[in-house]
Amino acid sequence: MITFPNESQEYRAAREKLLQKEIELRRAMEDVAVARRALPKGGLVPQDYVFDGLGPNGKPARIKLSELFAPGKDSLIVYSMMFPRHPQEKRDVATGGETAKLTRKDQPCPSCTALLDQFDGAVGHLEAAGFNFAVVGKTALDNMIALGRDRGWVNMRLLSSVSNSFKRDYHAEAEDGAQLPLLSVFCRDADGIRHFWSSELGFAPSEPGQDPRAIGTCEILWNLMDFTPEGRPDWHEQLQYGEACCH
Repeated sequence: MITFPNESQEYRAAREKLLQKEIELRRAMEDVAVARRALPKGGLVPQDYVFDGLGPNGKPARIKLSELFAPGKDSLIVYSMMFPRHPQEKRDVATGGETAKLTRKDQPCPSCTALLDQFDGAVGHLEAAGFNFAVVGKTALDNMIALGRDRGWVNMRLLSSVSNSFKRDYHAEAEDGAQLPLLSVFCRDADGIRHFWSSELGFAPSEPGQDPRAIGTCEILWNLMDFTPEGRPDWHEQLQYGEACCH
């Protein structure tokens, strides 16, 4: 048992009790990870979707899903972002940078954007560890690239699915065309490319007072808030704060 300066016996007793819950949570997280890895083979991807992206020379190119797998790296993580934002989104739009030139309905979701701000720094490490990562939006490639410049993203591969049905087929687009956030993983084997896992928790009803936590274990911002005495506030990410247009 450890202690910190000037803490009371009451604090230490409560902290030790909480520690047991944290150990239980860690055990549950490990159990879920083991069960996820043990999933049977998912469905083969119905087509080699073609996206708009940037080629090796930095110029616009048509890029197949299969080409998102680097040699020797057989897992691909895809974040389907809400770009354009959901039709019911009421938060402020970007007021600076190239993204500000887009109409309200064509601008990106602030929450997806904030999440990707956090992901961008991790992608270089992720790829070095042997994985592939890409971000897909259903907006013109120029808009994706412009958002990346505005936010200072330098590591993530940005793709447009305007010309294919990828987002609709993999439940990142509602029947009315509204864009939905989804994290998906695809794997490559001898038979082709298969769907492995998606963040279906986002479609499951949450209990009263709970956060949906669809990909809660990798949302750095909200997890940091959970460590504080205030917890998660009644607050939402924005595309800018104060005078800053982006960060």
